[in-house]
Amino acid sequence: MKFFKTFDIAASGMKVEQKRMDVVSNNIANAHTTKTADGTPYRRQEVVVSSQDASAFESAYEQASLNNEFTNIFEETGVGYQGRGVTVDGVAEDTADFNWVYDPTHPEAMKEGPRAGYVAKPNVNIIQEMTTMMQATRAYEANATIVESAKSMAMKALQIGKG
Repeated sequence: MKFFKTFDIAASGMKVEQKRMDVVSNNIANAHTTKTADGTPYRRQEVVVSSQDASAFESAYEQASLNNEFTNIFEETGVGYQGRGVTVDGVAEDTADFNWVYDPTHPEAMKEGPRAGYVAKPNVNIIQEMTTMMQATRAYEANATIVESAKSMAMKALQIGKG
């Protein structure tokens, strides 16, 4: 049965979207942090995602599968698609410049130079973060729907087998 592959792919998508929501939450929470441990303002973070390689178990399962001949028909005709899912490679900092706000009374304001009186604020755009959060939520829900649909199909297949 290929239902397990469907569950794995959808679950990997759900993990990525969960991580994306965590990072967005962190960005929003630090949207006004002008000084971090290293003395600079907070930098917006982004999740780095890539396609996942086939696991050793999946390869062994496909080789041992009873319906391997059926799978080969789809691969030879080009109809089949071998999805692998996605994985989080890490979290990277956004290198965009800080938002500079003129506020000479702020304790973190630049004392001299071309930006004297300006305060470096985090490069976090709340509207962008909210949009990313909505995208992540919808993608998570889509993957959850896929899991439910695959589960329903598996249950129907088991009922047909009983019949």
